[in-house]
Amino acid sequence: MSLLKVSGRIIVNEKDEEVILRGAGLGGWLNMENFISGYPGCEFQIRAALTEAIGVEKSEFFFDKFLEYFFQDADARFFGSLGLNCIRLPFNYHHFEDDMNPRVLKESGFKHLDRVINLCAQHNIYTILDLHTAPGGQNTDWHSDHGGHIANFWNHKDFQDRTVWLWEQLAAHYKGNKWIAGYNPLNEPTDPYHTRVITFYDRVHSAIRAIDKDHIIFFDGNTFASDFSHFGESHKKWDNTAYSIHDYSLFGFPAAPEDYVGTETQQRRLRRSYEKKREWMDERGLCVWNGEWGPVYARKQYEGDVTEKINEVRYHVLKDQLAIYNEDRLSWSIWLYKDIGFQGMVYVSTKSAYMTKLEAFLAKKHRLAVDAWGADVSAVQHVYDPLLDHIQEEIPEKFREIYPAPVWKLSDRVGRLARNILVAEFLVKEWAEHFVGMDKAELDEMARSFLFEGCEKREGLNKILTDNAKLAQGA
Repeated sequence: MSLLKVSGRIIVNEKDEEVILRGAGLGGWLNMENFISGYPGCEFQIRAALTEAIGVEKSEFFFDKFLEYFFQDADARFFGSLGLNCIRLPFNYHHFEDDMNPRVLKESGFKHLDRVINLCAQHNIYTILDLHTAPGGQNTDWHSDHGGHIANFWNHKDFQDRTVWLWEQLAAHYKGNKWIAGYNPLNEPTDPYHTRVITFYDRVHSAIRAIDKDHIIFFDGNTFASDFSHFGESHKKWDNTAYSIHDYSLFGFPAAPEDYVGTETQQRRLRRSYEKKREWMDERGLCVWNGEWGPVYARKQYEGDVTEKINEVRYHVLKDQLAIYNEDRLSWSIWLYKDIGFQGMVYVSTKSAYMTKLEAFLAKKHRLAVDAWGADVSAVQHVYDPLLDHIQEEIPEKFREIYPAPVWKLSDRVGRLARNILVAEFLVKEWAEHFVGMDKAELDEMARSFLFEGCEKREGLNKILTDNAKLAQGA
């Protein structure tokens, strides 16, 4: 055990020895996400819908059991056995503060977060605390859990004030914990003016440092952790700070521009996308952390006989990205550890109570492409094409590009608003209805579906990560 800190371009321990953090994000847990956990829409919507469907007591029971079973000692033991040494812990501010009772700390929020931090420590695994969902929504996407496409965190100072307050509580609680590698104060900000994010980082850095002078602070770039072009010389005000990129490649998703075979041109494209994101840091000799990256994978229940062929291509992308990262001795956190079968290192079995009960609903959700992440829109694109055509016919081209363009193309924006917000909203109560009539034993069985012992392992992915960890250890 050793407190970590930033030293120039690298992370070091108390003996000034370089430490490369390699691990995964525990997405879908303290910040539930639709494609990870199998529900439509946002977390606040399904929590409200389940409460309406089965009552407060049973709803709270199910969600608490879900959090309990999602990550336990067996998970930490397995994770450590792969040679990985760090888990990023995304969490939702709702666990610590109620919107109708702001700035009153909910001590219950620490129940599961403390438990997992301690489990990881027992297996020599560092953790990074990631505020994935902030009041008002710090970005325009579903995982900010605000139900819309406007990042109102940037439009209302009180949302920012509450977030600074929350980090003060967290810093006081975790100060001195050497198994925490650091704090990631804001996941994937999307500030359309590019300046308010800097002002907020100034504030939150000062607030944390007034309480905790030791832990690393990891700042995401703007526009989904991809853009540092407006950061200027702001880094000079921030001590012991690393900078987080999220390096997803289109080659690892269903909408890839072409089949990935690892040509020189394709590898150059991988490298250029990565290097562009870290350019600001490299010019100034700063420390870079890749907080999210990784392909998604085909599933036999949807892709059938071509599943393995698709996944071999995705593994190829993964290996080529790792080769780039290894050259730079980059610390990274792959997305993600556990889910219902789309991206996780470990995933819920299709034979489990949860997947069996929701099988037809999940197939419908997949067909309707109501989840934004890696959606296959082929079955429904004909429904949305007239709307796209209508916008293109009526809106001059110079007015069609609305931030976060160009990351969001016109089709992405229409998809987010029409499919992932509007249509998904109508499916929320349908998801909750699957739980009606269940007693606590049945609800417990549903939640137990996420237990490590009953999950499948994505062996191809895990072997690549293990082999890479061994290479790193021998470096």
